[in-house]
Amino acid sequence: MAAMPYPSGTITNSIGHLEIGGCDVTELASEFGTPAYVFAVAEMRDRARAYQSAFAAHTDHFEVLFASKALPVTAAYRLFAEEGLSVDVASGGELTMALAAGFDPSKIYMHGNNKTDAELDLASRMDVGHLILDSFDEIDRCERVLGKTQDVLVRVTPGIKPSTHSFIQTGQLDSKFGFGLEDGTAARAIERTLASDKLNLVGLHCHIGSQIFEIEPFRLAVEALGALRGDWCRILDLGGGLGIAYGEEDSPPSIGEYVNLKIQAVRDVFGNDVKILIEPGRSLVGTAGVTIYRVGTIKEIPGVRTYIAVDGGMSDNLRPMLYDAKYTAVIASRPNDPADTTVTVAGSHCESGDILIRDVDLAKPRVGDILLVPATGAYGHSMANNYNGMPRPPVIFCEDGEAEAVVRRETWDDLMARDM
Repeated sequence: MAAMPYPSGTITNSIGHLEIGGCDVTELASEFGTPAYVFAVAEMRDRARAYQSAFAAHTDHFEVLFASKALPVTAAYRLFAEEGLSVDVASGGELTMALAAGFDPSKIYMHGNNKTDAELDLASRMDVGHLILDSFDEIDRCERVLGKTQDVLVRVTPGIKPSTHSFIQTGQLDSKFGFGLEDGTAARAIERTLASDKLNLVGLHCHIGSQIFEIEPFRLAVEALGALRGDWCRILDLGGGLGIAYGEEDSPPSIGEYVNLKIQAVRDVFGNDVKILIEPGRSLVGTAGVTIYRVGTIKEIPGVRTYIAVDGGMSDNLRPMLYDAKYTAVIASRPNDPADTTVTVAGSHCESGDILIRDVDLAKPRVGDILLVPATGAYGHSMANNYNGMPRPPVIFCEDGEAEAVVRRETWDDLMARDM
């Protein structure tokens, strides 16, 4: 059981079924249907507390921000607000959900490489605490749109390229995000912002990428930012990026190791007076969530492979198609049976590339089985789509044996709700 990246507290119950958050997964499939995103609420809370405890052991000058693009669900915003986190939003929609969930506007940090006039106006009217400046055009736009003085950070691309998929590297010089350090644009952006009568520069931001296991590049990023430090720099937002285990072979660093490295790096370069911010998203919710499907078709191609087709696919988990992301799976009603059958898990969509998992070993699958794919809590729901007219799945929160749909399943009628 421990080798699979299940949510913490997952057990096999007395009738041999997996239980998440005290809820029998096969019963969840019967009650809520499939596909469905299922979350262990206790793990989400535990991860939030682990981040805060790791910082509090060394300093009280920090903020942990929920990077809400990983799971933009009002109930998730509410949970992390209750746990005392701040929040990172990247659009007017995420901002609206964060406010609706009860986040104090002063604890909201607004990102985006192309914020619109409407988004900037909303942020100003709602008294959002900080904007993250991403371009010279945005500086001009802020001065034109904002109704009052606004605290801001300048986003810097420090030229650090971590070992992760190229699509989720964000700190290299050639990036759509932020101001380059190497080409001098970051220094010019700081000078330009300090001269503004609408923008109050209080710090720097950088984010070098996501799903990172080798944490030394985070130290290099802080060292690079040191070239820009000044008396105005009271906040360093070092982004997120800590990886999670998607399969049995993955061994990410602990939250404590990750936090300690960032704290020490900031102290070495900037001293003890700078407030440290981080933006975990995937590492807060990724392993807390699983996706459940029902097996509909089993197709054996002799001498080639066996496909099992499930009632979802690229409409509910786009990551395998975007990033070649690797997952594992298990039959929820027989998790301890020998995994003696190698299969490829295919989605239901009209694309040959609609493959969720290639060559995974399962207990011999049967039509009607509930297939559970762990570590899908981050970016599954947020990237979900209606390809082939597929309604998006519900989000189910499970805690102490109680299950609640915090996002309902879409219906076929929903697909036409915006048609004119």
